[in-house]
Amino acid sequence: MQYRPKGVCSQSIDFDIEDNKVKNVSFVGGCNGNLQGISRLIEGMDVNEAISRIEGIRCGFKSTSCPDQLAKALKEATGK
Repeated sequence: MQYRPKGVCSQSIDFDIEDNKVKNVSFVGGCNGNLQGISRLIEGMDVNEAISRIEGIRCGFKSTSCPDQLAKALKEATGK
């Protein structure tokens, strides 16, 4: 799935969900090192677990962050 995040530096989030597991997460734009870390940490994680761990994270004064936007993308992809 490709998701267009809102309110963050990243321009796109791409990922797959296989057997309710998060796979192949990649971000276009944003803080490359941090986003690679997030992608590797949730690789293979249960979708619900990933959402609960990253949802609501904020970046500075912004009301959202790249991890929060990924949680929104996962929720949209799974209809939650």
